[in-house]
Amino acid sequence: MSRRLEKWEKIPVYRKAQELFDLAEIIADALKEDEMKEHLAVQMLSNAALVQAKIAGAEGGGLYSLRMQNAVLIKLAVQDMFNAVSFASMVEINEEDYVDLMREKVDEFRIVFNEWIRGFDKTYDIPDNWAIRFDTSTPEQEKLEDLMFDEDRFFEDFDDEDDEENSEPGEE
Repeated sequence: MSRRLEKWEKIPVYRKAQELFDLAEIIADALKEDEMKEHLAVQMLSNAALVQAKIAGAEGGGLYSLRMQNAVLIKLAVQDMFNAVSFASMVEINEEDYVDLMREKVDEFRIVFNEWIRGFDKTYDIPDNWAIRFDTSTPEQEKLEDLMFDEDRFFEDFDDEDDEENSEPGEE
């Protein structure tokens, strides 16, 4: 019995991520001989799994800044995975040279990845108080900041209630 594919498992970037994961598994199997090789194998597999998880996370959330946050983590994970393969080749701890094969798969993934993130809706977003995406000097940002959570104003209501509870009868 086959399981139903989730929406994000059907998109091209996820399918390319699966190809990266499959290649990472092959390379990891070739590296499982000693502690150093095992560490690189685990690093590659965990990064390959992270790529897939972050694609699912980006597809599950609609806010542009959250989707881009996942995209940045995906980029870093793919780079770390490639660096692990390059390191294994550089110190000659793998019998096969997987660098060119991994480079080819990463390039294929990068092209599909770029197409995928270009499809993110930049208008569907809210400021997140980190000022990474929003320019705080524009009138548009000022309007958006009015929509932001104001911690002082929020807790001001609680302070008023505390003052009323702690005051003596007849005091205000």
